[in-house]
Amino acid sequence: MTTPISVAEDLLPVELTPFDAVTLAYPTEIATMADQLSRGLPVLVECDKELTPYLFKAVRDRLKRDGRQTVYLDGRPPADWEGPPPPGGIVGMMIHQVREAVRGAVQERVIVLPHLDLLVAAGGGGPTSEAREVIALLYENPNIVWLGFRDPSFSIPEVIAALFPKRHAIVGIPRDRLPQLVTRREARKLGRSFSPYRLYKYVSGVNAVRLRRLLATLEGEDYPSDPSRALGELRAATQATDFELPDIDLTSDIGGYERVKSRLRREILDLLASKETTLDPSRVEAVESLVPRGMIFWGPPGTGKTLFAKAMATALGAAVLVVSGPELKSKWVGESEENLRRVFLRARQSAPSIIVFDEIDAFAAARGTFEGSGVEHSMVNQLLTEMDGFRSNEMVFVVGTTNLPESLDPALLRPGRFEFQLEIPYPDAIDRAAIVRVHDRRLGLTMTEEAIDYAVRRTAGVVEGGSTRYSGDHLQALCRALARRRIREDTSGPTGPMDVEQALIEYVERPRLTAAEERVVATHEAGHAIVALFCPNAPPIERISIQGDIGGALGAVSFADPAHRYVVTRTQLEDRIATLFGGREAEALALQDVSVGAEHDIAAATAIARAMVLELGMAEEAVGVVRTAEPRGGVADRALSDATRALVDQAVLEILTTSRRRARRILEDQRDLLAALTALLIERKVVDSATLSGLGAKKNG
Repeated sequence: MTTPISVAEDLLPVELTPFDAVTLAYPTEIATMADQLSRGLPVLVECDKELTPYLFKAVRDRLKRDGRQTVYLDGRPPADWEGPPPPGGIVGMMIHQVREAVRGAVQERVIVLPHLDLLVAAGGGGPTSEAREVIALLYENPNIVWLGFRDPSFSIPEVIAALFPKRHAIVGIPRDRLPQLVTRREARKLGRSFSPYRLYKYVSGVNAVRLRRLLATLEGEDYPSDPSRALGELRAATQATDFELPDIDLTSDIGGYERVKSRLRREILDLLASKETTLDPSRVEAVESLVPRGMIFWGPPGTGKTLFAKAMATALGAAVLVVSGPELKSKWVGESEENLRRVFLRARQSAPSIIVFDEIDAFAAARGTFEGSGVEHSMVNQLLTEMDGFRSNEMVFVVGTTNLPESLDPALLRPGRFEFQLEIPYPDAIDRAAIVRVHDRRLGLTMTEEAIDYAVRRTAGVVEGGSTRYSGDHLQALCRALARRRIREDTSGPTGPMDVEQALIEYVERPRLTAAEERVVATHEAGHAIVALFCPNAPPIERISIQGDIGGALGAVSFADPAHRYVVTRTQLEDRIATLFGGREAEALALQDVSVGAEHDIAAATAIARAMVLELGMAEEAVGVVRTAEPRGGVADRALSDATRALVDQAVLEILTTSRRRARRILEDQRDLLAALTALLIERKVVDSATLSGLGAKKNG
């Protein structure tokens, strides 16, 4: 049924009781439950506690018309009760009532258990002795038709759930029933034209009884030009305590990442914004059916995946709950799935909302690759079940963040589930500049343009021989360190490049080298740099350091962001291997000795060469253009024959030897430049790209 965009005030009810609201909100559910009970089928209803007595009354009235008798066991002693109550308080009285009803019934009747969840409550260790007695009683008398109510916040044993062939979960209200649940007085508080669509966004997860209580408390003037005050009251009242309402603007609070922002706007935010302004109900329903409910934000750690989810929530006026994948797991059978179910329930009740599953791969890894207890597969199934249970018009979204998208279960990624996948990579130079400017403005650093440019260049590329790059979190930490330093030193002037450098290295544990050790490190790093300068496909050098200030290494060469980020060629890989050998060959040439400092370089070069042979078909003459084996944790070669393994080893050795000799030839040709750069590093400890150019060392090719 299509809901009209706006409803005339004279079509709304004048007054409504909570019971009237329940019968108007859930007519189909009530009729179905009464019919099933009349046919002798036990029914389990999952709903909020405050809804239970009203639903029971509506079902009872229908059963009466069919001549069916109902008995309501809520723990209140009967009027003719004599003597002390049974032990256990209200639960003890309910157990007594169940016992009497089961053993005294001789004809079929409906027994109502409004607090079934309390009667059979179980902890991690299983049902209590009282719950075990109730379980036995519920199965004892076949003449009884049970109507049980369970609050979604409580779990019940599967043996009890199995007693009920018919189950109904009542969460929130259908949108097409909303115009019948708002009185004229309340509609006047929501503007000159009552829009069920605008109101439903904030109350979709609220049951009919609670909705009536919330609407009855609305204050303010009638027919306001801007109903945001009344809607804000409802938003605050429907937000669960463990959800937060973030205030992060996608444009001003997140620097850079224009491609990511553009896609998020086009695919999600702009579509939903168009729904708010259209006058065509069919267009609203089309948008609701097309907007993805499940999203995967993937990328390296610290790049702002959760931050983007919160910015999206801010744009939608949604509440956010960030859940860690590992914290959902439990050693008790069924409890992990129950934890997931509760998370989704709270999200639906707090709509509009976004659930962020941080490290979703912790429980949603591809089947057959996770070495766990097996509960992960059940959790994936529960996750998909909950997502499939969303109403199309509910504003509830699920965002999973991961560093390893390829490890996720394919069942999650198929269309209709987590079909929207957004990469959030390490920031490039433009992104880093924008991120630094955001923190500069927020923290009052008054950074000069030179300082911002220096921070961008200083945080470029990867550490030589390693893989760590600067993320948004690193840049935030840098700016916070600058802010602390300004407070500590009571500085109000502008922040310059030297302040940035000091913040970066202030607390780095730098080794104290002897003069001989310093010469070895300087020679090694100079060798890397010179080979890179004369390899046409190596990225530009930003900085060379021998003061132990990057990544815990004694020295490092930092490169600028590569010009080609997505296509890597064989010549680029060969240049990379040659550059890695530059440090070792410089030591051998200038010092007639080699140190252990080349260990990581050799390991990285070998890994690249093996990938070229085994995976990338770049050793066609020796092995052929073929993917020789699937690389898995370094054990791929076990699938190879001895003859093929020998060919692979020979091809890898040939690539490494050729690249090493190439590095040696470059250094021999540039022996004077090697000596000059080594001496300059020993003198200054740090050499930047401008100083390097001053030596006459310009990028070749």
